[in-house]
Amino acid sequence: MSRTHFDYIVIGGGSGGYAAARTAREIREHVAIVDGSEILGGLCILKGCMPSKTLIYSTELLHLAKKGKYFGLRIPEVAADMPALNQRKIDTIKEFAEYRQEQLHSDRFTLFRNHAKFIDGNTIELSDGLQLTADYFMIATGSVVSTPPILGLNNVPFWTSDDVLDLNFLPEKVIILGGGIVACELAQFLHRIGSEVIQIQRSPHILKEMSPEASTTIESVFRDEGIQLYTDTTLKEISHQDSRFTVTFVQNGQDILIEAPHLLNALGRRPATQDLNLKAAGVTIRKTGHIECDETQRTANPKIYACGDVAGPHEIVHVAIMQGEAAAKHATNRKASPIHYDDLVSVVFTDPQIACVGLNDTTLKARGVEYISADYPFDDHGKSILMGAKYGYVRVFAEKKTGIVIGAECVSKDAGELIHSMAVAVTMKASVQDLLKVHWYHPTLSEIWSYPIEDIVDQM
Repeated sequence: MSRTHFDYIVIGGGSGGYAAARTAREIREHVAIVDGSEILGGLCILKGCMPSKTLIYSTELLHLAKKGKYFGLRIPEVAADMPALNQRKIDTIKEFAEYRQEQLHSDRFTLFRNHAKFIDGNTIELSDGLQLTADYFMIATGSVVSTPPILGLNNVPFWTSDDVLDLNFLPEKVIILGGGIVACELAQFLHRIGSEVIQIQRSPHILKEMSPEASTTIESVFRDEGIQLYTDTTLKEISHQDSRFTVTFVQNGQDILIEAPHLLNALGRRPATQDLNLKAAGVTIRKTGHIECDETQRTANPKIYACGDVAGPHEIVHVAIMQGEAAAKHATNRKASPIHYDDLVSVVFTDPQIACVGLNDTTLKARGVEYISADYPFDDHGKSILMGAKYGYVRVFAEKKTGIVIGAECVSKDAGELIHSMAVAVTMKASVQDLLKVHWYHPTLSEIWSYPIEDIVDQM
């Protein structure tokens, strides 16, 4: 008879789930993974980080090629080859997906290709009827596309981000609903491959999770590039007839009607908990829809943990991995330091990118921390000027008394790379005085950090 009781069962084989499974397997023999998805690998590899950034990078090169004259270059007319673009994406993620699949299928784990639900706090039932028990469970089911209660939205064949990332043709015109990270990254991608893009955001600004300065910078870029951006709107109704979508919304008290052959619903995602029967397991849900966890990722049921998008508070792959590892260590009686988010790194892959680490103005003021901040613009910086990358700025936050760096923000070309200088500083609790000892090479983009750092030292 096949085993039905395990030391550790993980529901979901994405980045967080796999991290939890391999960590548990270090000292526990019987570890199972339950994953009923059509293709193994998880959101990041298959439908998130890797495919989207592959496509975004291609269109970044396309955008630069179209600006050849600015750089003194004669470049023949260039355009996106959509089948080739899609194939490059497939080829790029293939290696990552195959490696993850190989690990999940290894003899270290027992893999069940099923969906699961709890029938009580100790037992799950698979979609084929098999019941499994475990000493501990990990829920790592990720997230799914959210469909807000907008009149007509549930009744039309809208695209999701998955559909956009699988495009093998050039859509003539696309309406995008939403102004979050996914919406903005895909809006710029679609525009740069040659689509007419209309983006509709309900809030006063896109990327509301970011600072107002960062949001307004990207808004300026989008409008300068030709994206039709509507902010501070109220969506009224969405319909679909004769292969065309009609979106009606209100802006500044005026009804506006937009039509297009394609509609992307990028109004956010929600934790994938709806089919798990968590009530039967004694697991509680926050108002946000995330599973409620303590600092070790343990739920209200001490035998059940959760990590990644389903747990929050940050839907970022490296956070999911850290949560999965910490939870598995705790469940297997090993030292597991609580996860702190004060040194969190975040990146938005628009062009320019937005990257931040640590604490910002809002958080520092809310906590009553005395701090000094300083910033410097890229349009007055040598390397960015010669690159034609003048949008954006850097900002540094430091404790007023000690000069220890507690946060930083960067809006620029390759901000996701540049932020790691400050990520090291924040994590290692370096001071601005320490950072002035660094040889900031000229001319580089990175040397721009030395200017706000010097400014803060002068203010102390």
